[in-house]
Amino acid sequence: MFVALPATADERIDTPPDPPNIGAVTTAAAREKFRSFMTQKGLRVTNQRLAIFDAAFAQREHFTAEQLLDYARAIDDSVSRATVYRTLPIMTESNLLREVDIGTGEKFYLPNQEGSSNQVAQVICLDCDKIFEISAPFMGWYGNSVSQKLNLTPVTQRLQVSARCDQWRQTGTCPRRS
Repeated sequence: MFVALPATADERIDTPPDPPNIGAVTTAAAREKFRSFMTQKGLRVTNQRLAIFDAAFAQREHFTAEQLLDYARAIDDSVSRATVYRTLPIMTESNLLREVDIGTGEKFYLPNQEGSSNQVAQVICLDCDKIFEISAPFMGWYGNSVSQKLNLTPVTQRLQVSARCDQWRQTGTCPRRS
């Protein structure tokens, strides 16, 4: 989910509504990209893999492989755990999913929707276990600038902040906690 940075320290972080360009056309184009990518790799396009794709692209928040297994089985109960774990690298390699490693040993995923920015900073709340993504267009400039000084070309970059929920620590409640 994308959230806006607060203007002041006292202001709440609000989640804006989904961008208008996220919809059936975008998902259909991504599904076709997934099918084409698998065909190019010599992989079979199976109902299980398509159910995994559909389950992943129905999500608006970060999810784990185990959560994706549950979502995909709700679509097709024949989806196996092994197929989920084999399909996730295919979806990340084809740039359909973004993989997020927060250092806990468990990876999280989020669909790369058309129009979404790859230049994001991730803020991980250690109290409510949520991952927030904030647009960070400066990252492209920064990555290019520091790499260029070393005669390197940036391949990937990320900015990740681990944080604690002030409201949770003060009151024991958090509106984002599941």
